[in-house]
Amino acid sequence: MDKRYVVVGAGAVGGTVGARLHRAGRRVVLVARGEHGAALRERGLTVHGPAGADTARIPVAAGPHEVDLHEDDVLLLAVKTQDTAAALADWAERPVGPDGGRAGSRLPLVCLQNGVENERLALRHFRRVYGAMVVLPAAFLTPGEVRIWCGPQTGALVLGRYPDGADDTVREIAADLTGADFRAEVVEDVLRWKYGKLVNNLANAVDALCGQRPGAESGELAVRARSEAVAVLERSAIAWAAPAELAELRRGVVDELPSGAGAGHGSTWQSLKRGGGSAEVDYLNGEIVLLGRGCGVPTPVNELFQELVNRWARERREPGSLAPAELAELVGRAAAEQPAAAG
Repeated sequence: MDKRYVVVGAGAVGGTVGARLHRAGRRVVLVARGEHGAALRERGLTVHGPAGADTARIPVAAGPHEVDLHEDDVLLLAVKTQDTAAALADWAERPVGPDGGRAGSRLPLVCLQNGVENERLALRHFRRVYGAMVVLPAAFLTPGEVRIWCGPQTGALVLGRYPDGADDTVREIAADLTGADFRAEVVEDVLRWKYGKLVNNLANAVDALCGQRPGAESGELAVRARSEAVAVLERSAIAWAAPAELAELRRGVVDELPSGAGAGHGSTWQSLKRGGGSAEVDYLNGEIVLLGRGCGVPTPVNELFQELVNRWARERREPGSLAPAELAELVGRAAAEQPAAAG
């Protein structure tokens, strides 16, 4: 029987993946609430891309209470990490099929999310957890619409079982994604790839705070955050995919073609722009802070970025409103106050 994909969190990544699977003939349910959910019900989901706009009428649910789950369902988790725990608790207890077994015991769950914490959270509730490292330059700023700015394919994903390994289920999911205009690779070490993307995602904070202003200052700040991460991962003996591997994965497949509102901005910038009051920075820069504190490596740059982005989110400040020179001054001050590495 064909799988049905239940996309929990139909934003930039979840919405695009769901729309492409639907276009490829797969059964899909999008889960979204509020204005976005209402827009999806009324007008469908519109994906704006380099080749134009494509609108799809896909079944929509506001939450697990509106979805009758079956044995052939796959849950695609695409909420931001700060919303993961609540989503897992809601979905894990839902009955599956006529005998009412728990979703957490019966269904596979794939984490289409940044960072490395989601899969660990999921394993508390679901027996079969899969990680996905997603390369999909996309934006969600308007209810009922997502924008992508890459080509010739929609995106690239590296998938595997969590914490490691691969099986027939993830290979079947990858095949469906391949048929839906993605490059989808199955690996035995998906966490290594997710750590590699985590290092890249540390620059999201600079984008969120300063925007994409000309000059080298912002880039230098991102390099400092990533240098801290490399020191932390090395001290912690954690393997990560090198930048060259990530570049090779997307070369000729997911080339960025900037166009449209939000183009080029990361997910953290988009969270601030939507003004929801939170961002995933605790699980990006904050992950490096956590690891650094555990292994004795100071992380003043990432700690500052975490603090500032959280403040910007709480106070609903406009993303990109901090001058790079001002941020550089704050970084210098923070670095001077941080004690040296232990041992």
